[in-house]
Amino acid sequence: MKRNNVLSWDAYFMSMAHLSALRSKDPNTQVGACIVNSDKRVVGLGYNGFPRGCSDDEYPWERDGEYLGTKYPYVVHAELNAILNSIQDLKGCTIYVSLFPCNECAKAIIQSGIRCVVYESDKYDGIPSNAASKKMFRDAGVELVQLTYKVHVQADVEPQP
Repeated sequence: MKRNNVLSWDAYFMSMAHLSALRSKDPNTQVGACIVNSDKRVVGLGYNGFPRGCSDDEYPWERDGEYLGTKYPYVVHAELNAILNSIQDLKGCTIYVSLFPCNECAKAIIQSGIRCVVYESDKYDGIPSNAASKKMFRDAGVELVQLTYKVHVQADVEPQP
């Protein structure tokens, strides 16, 4: 008899997004993204971090202060990293992301051909950039699905003695 208490596809792919988020060195916000094609194959993964060649030790992680002294002009979001790391055309794919996409990522998601965004947290609901994302997704016909449960991935970062 087969086992019945297996992860759903949504929980499986959102778990991959959470696992990817564990690679982020951002001390405040860790976001992961997992792009899946119609055959339920992972075709892209990403997390929020600095661009290749930009040192995590030299660029700022601050959230407040003078703009160039904060992380905001430099960090590549998880969704864009997943798109840039993809191994195939993304037309018709689904992206799983732990935090609802900002307006800049929404533009990249739409332009890449992704047709569905599955997300957990929508903590920025109501702010203008979030409203812009939702308007663009709606107008472009991108389906939005908020998971009603949170998937937790725990990993030991240090080997146990």
